[in-house]
Amino acid sequence: MQLSISGHHVDITDALRAYASEKVLRLERHNDHVTNAHLVLTVEKVVQRAEATLHVVGGEVFADAEAADLYAAIDLLVDKLDRQLVRHKERGVERLQGRN
Repeated sequence: MQLSISGHHVDITDALRAYASEKVLRLERHNDHVTNAHLVLTVEKVVQRAEATLHVVGGEVFADAEAADLYAAIDLLVDKLDRQLVRHKERGVERLQGRN
């Protein structure tokens, strides 16, 4: 999976890049058809925001999350993406097998 990380109003440190990469790359355990991912980290006045778009075979998956710090926002984001990828994979299996 190709991963691009960009920041809006924030400098992406090596530690933050490594943390985000580790978390997002673990998403491949549920769906190995993720071709690339784009992660945007944003710092606003009060809230920290993380959003990601994953390109998978058969479509795109988008999620965003807000938290008090970027690490927590990344954790929430990865949880949302994980649930969406599982659902996306299950829908694909249902289409192949036919609904009962």
